[in-house]
Amino acid sequence: MRALTWQGRENVSVETVPDPTIIEPTDAVIRVTSTAVCGSDLHLYSVLGAFIDPGDVLGHEPMGIVEAVGPEVTHIAPGDRVVVPFNISCGRCFMCTRGFQSQCETTQVRAQGKGAALFGYTKLYGQVAGGQAEYLRVPQAHYGPIKVPDDGAPDEKYLYLSDVVPTAWQAVDYAQVPDGGSVTVLGLGPIGQMAARIARHRGAEQVIGVDLVPERLAMARRHGIEVIDLREVDSVPDAVRALTHGRGTDSVIDAVGMEAHGSPVGKAAQAAAGLLPDALARPLVEKAGIDRMAALHTAISTVRRGGTVSISGVYGGAVDPMPLMEMFDKQVTLRMGQANVHRWTDQVLPLVSDDSDPLGVLDLRTHRVALEDAPAAYSTFQKKEDGCIKVVLDPTLPADAAPSTLDATTVRTTA
Repeated sequence: MRALTWQGRENVSVETVPDPTIIEPTDAVIRVTSTAVCGSDLHLYSVLGAFIDPGDVLGHEPMGIVEAVGPEVTHIAPGDRVVVPFNISCGRCFMCTRGFQSQCETTQVRAQGKGAALFGYTKLYGQVAGGQAEYLRVPQAHYGPIKVPDDGAPDEKYLYLSDVVPTAWQAVDYAQVPDGGSVTVLGLGPIGQMAARIARHRGAEQVIGVDLVPERLAMARRHGIEVIDLREVDSVPDAVRALTHGRGTDSVIDAVGMEAHGSPVGKAAQAAAGLLPDALARPLVEKAGIDRMAALHTAISTVRRGGTVSISGVYGGAVDPMPLMEMFDKQVTLRMGQANVHRWTDQVLPLVSDDSDPLGVLDLRTHRVALEDAPAAYSTFQKKEDGCIKVVLDPTLPADAAPSTLDATTVRTTA
């Protein structure tokens, strides 16, 4: 089969790799029909190369058609249309039964001191082959895959159940936005866009989105989000306080993470580590790595006293400096972590299935391209070129097929 593989820093290529097969009785194999590129994939593309090997298959946001199942998989069958959550969890262990599927004790990567295994995401999370491929082996398929209607709707109606929608839903839940309250969302990439929409859906009266990319700001505006353009303000906390009676918002969601703009020291440190041989870079990142912290520090300064900061953007630093005096003085609550996808499925599946599209899932993808054209799509996404907000790879398209894009008008026509 053909699959997108990591080959080096900012170097990915589509290669022929062995077809997946059923290995364990709880496995399934799916034929991938759509597989999205996540902002977290860009961390592998640029920063976390010390923990990934050339040839590893990337991707953790797939959906498709079931081709085969092991004997212990009974809730799905060949021919079913399914979405595959990005975390690999058993549904039976102590953590899964308490709604912390991202900490599954069956797939936990204990050798690395990490939580549940993830698709396509480095040695730190199990080095499991990812879903940016024609086919995918799904471990723990007796629990993981989510069956969705084969209703003729475009894949994007359901695809984001793999990561974007549950991650954004958890970000809002963890933010503890009071009814009729206010929230600032830092970063209007896919997670930030969806978190802002979900916050409005769940009753926030004031939702403020912060970014500097014109297309991202425009997308947020058409979903009724108040925006702050980073290019036009000197201080985000001051700008937010000016809109909130001088207090700041009740909650702030950091949907940016480790590669935030405005962090020159962290950026230089990440770049330097990326140039080292893996044997030297790994212990440096694990013991002395730092992130680009501008977004998180902004979140802490922006939230009102007694408020909550919810972190959905990925961080990987071991010695990140934190403004503990400010956090303590303001009585800030922090919530964070990988999304527990299945914990939220019963709440979000009816919303994405609703023909009225209350979360606007059909207005998120900006580029749909052939799997074979994935290397160029990664570059475009990283550089925020061509209005790129969300990329979906299509293994069924021929190479160099004309890219398919969505805008608000197209969305309403195809929904």
